[in-house]
Amino acid sequence: MKPFFLFCSIFFFGACVFNKEITPPNIIFILTDDQGYGDLGIYGATDIETPHIDQLAIEGAMFTSYYATQPVCSASRASILTGCYSDRIGIHNAYSPGSKVGLNPEETTIAELLKEKGYATGIFGKWHLGDAPEFLPRKHGFDEFFGILYSNDMWPKHPQQGTVFNFPDIELYENETPLYILEDQAFLTKALTDRAISFIQRNKEQPFFVYLPHPQPHVPLFAADAFIDTQDRGLYGDVIHEIDASVGKILASLEEEGLEENTIVIFTSDNGPWLSYGGHSGSSGIFREGKGTNWEGGHRVPGIIRFPNKIEPNTLIEAPAMGIDWLPTLAEFAATKMPKLKIDGASLVPLLTGAINSSPHDNFFFYYRTNELHAVRHKDWKLYVPHTYRSLNGRKGTNDGFPVPYQMNEINTPTLYDLTNDRSEQYDIAFQHPEIVKKISKIADSIRLILGDQLSGIKGKEVRPVGRIEN
Repeated sequence: MKPFFLFCSIFFFGACVFNKEITPPNIIFILTDDQGYGDLGIYGATDIETPHIDQLAIEGAMFTSYYATQPVCSASRASILTGCYSDRIGIHNAYSPGSKVGLNPEETTIAELLKEKGYATGIFGKWHLGDAPEFLPRKHGFDEFFGILYSNDMWPKHPQQGTVFNFPDIELYENETPLYILEDQAFLTKALTDRAISFIQRNKEQPFFVYLPHPQPHVPLFAADAFIDTQDRGLYGDVIHEIDASVGKILASLEEEGLEENTIVIFTSDNGPWLSYGGHSGSSGIFREGKGTNWEGGHRVPGIIRFPNKIEPNTLIEAPAMGIDWLPTLAEFAATKMPKLKIDGASLVPLLTGAINSSPHDNFFFYYRTNELHAVRHKDWKLYVPHTYRSLNGRKGTNDGFPVPYQMNEINTPTLYDLTNDRSEQYDIAFQHPEIVKKISKIADSIRLILGDQLSGIKGKEVRPVGRIEN
């Protein structure tokens, strides 16, 4: 009998080891709203304390050249969840309440891929991909939703209500049910964090995906009383400090449940800071401009990922990456299928694990407005094609919640910047490198034939229209 029991013991031990190796990782994706590159200590901020997020970066990987796909809410979020340039899937700008369009049900989201793998999936925060029934989170792979359907400034208390906007009340939702009208938002960061932690605790026996898109620090700014007047950056700093505390609570819950080793935690922002709100906006650091522009400050934001089982601590990644890359990255880590429809992203796993040290992309494309191609990054060169843009530079806004007027600027001829030696984009060197301008201009033409560019009159061939409701 002894050999039999010995065989069973060996088999059981081997099965346990095997199962441990193939256990899919838990995933927590924390997304802030309008947070700039220069708003974390690890990225150079000296007037905001962010010890938990800084530690997250130290224990994992930190990108110095990570790009939000678009410098605006809905488009950026769509690309994160689908792995596509938002122009490919027909999503532009930021949806207003009552929009007749939203994320096409034919697109495959991260949540849907993971759900097929047996994950529990929950979103706690801001959705902003359509507020009609067809487009709500549980139609796109999420088991649970607790949060708001669009930006936190789209409410009757907007300073331009009645003159520019006519927003309805903003409601807090539980799945498809509105719970109550929001009159104050100071409780939201804590409430969303608590819901995320509850979800983790309830689903700790199976793999889970937590998507935590905070409504903050998008204006109007709100922080809980305990965080008010704690930071040198004023109310904006208080808001970021509370978000940092939220990250700390989530990391502590993972440790308490013994889940930290096999849990991926991602922290990033949907676009750069909304500089027209002055002291109520974040900082793009050394980078030019902010949200609503395709200059580096509009796209280049913090990008942090920790996964102790796969990613070495203190991993610094200077190769560029973009929001389109999260879906294929998480799909590879979780060993899921890829979407049936074509996507634009590429897995960052080889880069994160040290197998390679270069970006999986030679080119990144920067679109804005309805479908305007504004810039192309080719390796370390960035070419801006002719277009107009709203300048937000200078942080001239006041602290009373009112934005300063935009200044319209125009780029009349292609301009070129060397991002290796001129990260602040101060020196146009197009005249010195006509061959590079010509090369990248051809690359721009190639993407126009795929995704289009309304400035050139090219509609594109592979654009998938957004889902629509019949009027």
